[in-house]
Parts: sequence; structure tokens; C-alpha cells
Amino acid sequence: MTQASVTVRPSIPRPAALARWLWAVALLVIMVVAVGGITRLTESGLSITEWKPVSGVLPPLTEVGWQAEFEKYKQIPEYKEINAGMSLAAFKGIFFWEWLHRILGRLVGMALLVPLAFFAWRRAIPAGFGARLLGLAALVGLQGAIGWWMVASGLVDRTDVSHFRLALHLLTALFLLAALVWTARDFALMARDRVAVRPRLIGVAWAVIAILFVQLLLGAWVAGLNAGYVASTWPSMNDHFVPEGIDWSRGAWFAFTNDPFLLHFLHRWWSWAAAIALLLLARTLGRRGARTEAMLLILVVAAQMTLGILTVVTGVSMWIAVLHQVTGAILVATTAASLHRLGRPAA
Repeated sequence: MTQASVTVRPSIPRPAALARWLWAVALLVIMVVAVGGITRLTESGLSITEWKPVSGVLPPLTEVGWQAEFEKYKQIPEYKEINAGMSLAAFKGIFFWEWLHRILGRLVGMALLVPLAFFAWRRAIPAGFGARLLGLAALVGLQGAIGWWMVASGLVDRTDVSHFRLALHLLTALFLLAALVWTARDFALMARDRVAVRPRLIGVAWAVIAILFVQLLLGAWVAGLNAGYVASTWPSMNDHFVPEGIDWSRGAWFAFTNDPFLLHFLHRWWSWAAAIALLLLARTLGRRGARTEAMLLILVVAAQMTLGILTVVTGVSMWIAVLHQVTGAILVATTAASLHRLGRPAA
């Protein structure tokens, strides 16, 4: 009796190709963050009132289709209380940004899943990375679900989305970005040295992450509450260091999580704590010989601080505010790359 032989494709890891792939996906995530910022600043996020992951890929293609979408938008509080009388042409304008934001989110998912399936079929994924890559793909799906959960919060009883859900949506995207950058750097290191020790987050890294997380959370709440508009002067806020108008009547916890004056104040001054932490990280990297990472981190921190101030003094100019959000995403990516370098053995 002859036993049929089975040909097993040999495992040929391709870490350099995997690194390039994840860098490309990270760039797509930054694009999604950019369009998300435009969507928020143009008040476009509630223009699509349904979540259709498949059929929603195409926008309305006929005038009848556009009218149907417009009628759905007319049923929500944002239209009734803020945009009553909006023209169909104006509706098409806000619809475009929300539609593009959702399309780019789907594109990120496809950019992860399709190459992942190809690399798995070619047995090109190094041992120990399969589960992590599947986790990144699952995180994109979770991000989409959080996005719809965020939109749903503004369709019934309010004229905007919950700033808590908006923060979760944005922070999940930034966590995905950081994880993509970290894993890409893992693969790049492996491509140079197959037996190199994989970096780990060391003690000081967690302090940097905690400080930066607070700043990102405050920034997301400021965005969700439109708190950037409460003052257009710097360093004072309407001629006061601590702004007038903070509502303490519902308690400190409510003020620290909901008051636009207080959150704007905290966001602009906690940024200095974040900047100091990141500059100290850059100094440490420089001493370890990682001058490229150190210099890039310094430049991005300086750009982000400058854009934050300009966003305030221009009364939240849309394109400056978008650049501020995009640079924030780049800062997260740069920090992830820097912490990866910090976690490697010193040269």
C-alpha cells in the first residue's frame, strides 16, 4: 500500500517585505486620522445615518438616491436644530467627507487582510508574529464598530457625538498606528539580524506613554466638545491664566471630564509635561547613539507645539487644526519608533 506524499511549502520568512507593508498601512492610518479631523471640523460626521459596511461603499449615484439620504439626515437633531434649511448641495459637501473617512477605514482593513493572507499562504511570516498580525487586523474591525457606536450617539437625543466615544475612536486609531510602527520596526530589525533580541518596553517608556496618553485624551475631549473655540489668545485664555467660565456646579469630576474651558486649559498646559517627557526621551536616545530618532522626535514635538498654539490664535483655522491632528498622529508614530529603539540593548 503506497502512502501519498504531501508537499509542504517551506517557511521562508520575509521580514523586510513585511516591514515595508506595515509602514504603508501606518501611512494609511495617518491619512484616516487626517480625514477624520476634516470630518469633525466640517461637522460632517452625522451626515451618513446608517452603517452599511458593504453597500455603503458606493455613495448615492442618482438624484433620487441623494434625496433619500438627505431625507434621512433631516430626521436627526443636528439638522433640525442647527442645519435646518440646508441645501442639497451643502449636504453633498458634508456627506463627502464622512463617506471618504469610512472608505479609507475600509481600505486600511483591506490593506491589512489581503497582504496578510498572501504572506501567510507563502509562509513568509516569522514564527511568533501570526497572532499579532491577526490582532492588528481585528483591531481595524473593532475601530469600525467603535466609529459607528460614536456616530450613533449623535443621531437621537443630541446634535453631536459623545466626546467620550470620539476619544475612544481616536485613541484606538492611534494605538493601532503605534502597534503597526512597533511591529514594522521589529521586522526591520529582524531583516538586519535574524538573531537580534526583540525590544521590550522598559520602565521609563511606560512613564512617557502615560504622560502622552493623558495629552491625547485631553486633545480628543477638546475636539469632541469644540473646546478650542472658547479662547483664541495665548498664553492667557481671554485675558486670564485660569479661564473664567469653568462650571464647578456639578462637581470636580464632571468639570474635569466635560467642561470645555477647563479641558482647553488642561490640554494647552499638560502639553508642556508631554513635551518635556519626550525631549528627555530624545536626550536619552541621543546618548545611546540613536541620533536619527532623537532629532526626529525633537522636530515633531516642536512642530506639534507650534501648531497647537497656531490653532488657538487663529480661532481654530481648519487646515491648521487638521495639521495639528495629523502631526499628533505622526508624534505617536515617532514616539513608538523611539521607544522601540530605547528597548534595544545599548550599542
